[in-house]
Amino acid sequence: MKLPLKYIALVVILSLAAIFAYQTYWLVNLYRTQRQAVERDIREAMRLSDYNEIILRVDRLDRDSTEHGEVSVNAGFDNESPYVESRTIVTGQEGDSTLVTLTQQTAKDTARMESTLHTNDMGFLFGRKNAMQELASYFQQGLHAGLDIIRDPDFLTYDSLLHDELQRLELSIPYRLMYLHRGEKVGSSYTYIDTLGIRRTAGYVPSARAKTYEYSYDLHDKWLYLLTTEPLDSLVLRQMAGILATSAVILIVLGFSFWYLIRILLRQRTLEEMKDDFTNNMTHELKTPIAVAYAANDALLNFGQDSDKAKRERYLRICQEQLARLGGLVEQILSLSMERRHGFRLHPTTFPVSDLIAPLVEQHKLKADKPVSISTRITPTDLQVTADRTHLANIISNLIDNAIKYSIGRADVEINAHEEDGTFVLSVQDKGIGIPKDKLPHVFDKFYRVPTGNLHEVKGYGLGLYYVKTMVERHGGTVEVESEPGRGSRFVISM
Repeated sequence: MKLPLKYIALVVILSLAAIFAYQTYWLVNLYRTQRQAVERDIREAMRLSDYNEIILRVDRLDRDSTEHGEVSVNAGFDNESPYVESRTIVTGQEGDSTLVTLTQQTAKDTARMESTLHTNDMGFLFGRKNAMQELASYFQQGLHAGLDIIRDPDFLTYDSLLHDELQRLELSIPYRLMYLHRGEKVGSSYTYIDTLGIRRTAGYVPSARAKTYEYSYDLHDKWLYLLTTEPLDSLVLRQMAGILATSAVILIVLGFSFWYLIRILLRQRTLEEMKDDFTNNMTHELKTPIAVAYAANDALLNFGQDSDKAKRERYLRICQEQLARLGGLVEQILSLSMERRHGFRLHPTTFPVSDLIAPLVEQHKLKADKPVSISTRITPTDLQVTADRTHLANIISNLIDNAIKYSIGRADVEINAHEEDGTFVLSVQDKGIGIPKDKLPHVFDKFYRVPTGNLHEVKGYGLGLYYVKTMVERHGGTVEVESEPGRGSRFVISM
């Protein structure tokens, strides 16, 4: 049982839609993952820039020629009361040394650190996701607690380091960087924010859609950097450009493949319908001449019609016409069958054109069922052509037959043959019903017949012009048609 074409088309369309939906789902998830990765990179760039700024401050302290100090940081895990201690040794003018110890974080202040890091099972700490990063962050905050007493963070240095880190990560984005201090007044719940510094990319003004990234370097989130930049959509899409282009190409190729598949199925269906029509028409056309010839012959044999000379000649003529019609049909089918064989070969010979055309003209005049006038002009009169004589005769015969069939009333046909630049050119022109312009590209298709409206007496199989085109191309030539409805058609062969 054949699957209807509409179901095949439906399956193909659903398959393409499923592929497109999955591809879209995958790309959307990839976009989200990529955007999250970029945002993590920005936050890590802010943290790393802060760490590098600490290192640069320690290096400046080490190179200070007037003050020699030592900064030590203790996270307090080896004591019962954890704290972070900053110790500075200052050398006076007379060489005396004074030890200044400042306790920056008490047990109460570091309760948050203790609750996070102090545990009886250190395996739990290292088993947590991002635990090492959190540990590094707490140590970095401890360094800040001790070092910021001696020298304040250098905001300009931090901005420069952040810019370089973003460039290293290939995140060339305009931004605004703010250095803020957030605090509370004694005895009040009011929180104030001081802006200690602002740096920005030249000409950049944050829009309403701008996104803000916050990085605080102390345990109480009072000292922080605020980075403001535009949404990362365009940046992420640029990073995904290769994947998006590849996905688009894949979808286009799949879409074209499915479209081509549907087109082939439609063409095959059309061809199958044309074959069915051809088979039905051919069956009818084969039965008609056989039945007519059989009836005429039966009348002669069984009903004594042979004694009447006039009737005998008429019946014999009927038999001859129907057998000729049947023979022409069989010859046409055999010619097409031979053409499809891989071993098919032409047998070209050189012969006068007039010797080929004259008998064809007489045959078509005799078998025509309407008045026919066929004029022939061959220039020069002894023009010769090199071709397969049998197939060239069939080509010209098909063109003459079409010219007669599609002429209403009297058929006026003109045949011209001449040589042009070493090429044999033959044209067959009629004054028949003509062919609409939109049908001209299809007249040489197999099984195709131009609709003739109410002209039902025109019989055919859609094979004649297909045979003409096929055989002319086998000879290395071309065939063209010029036509206008109501004014006739002109077929031109060059080979």
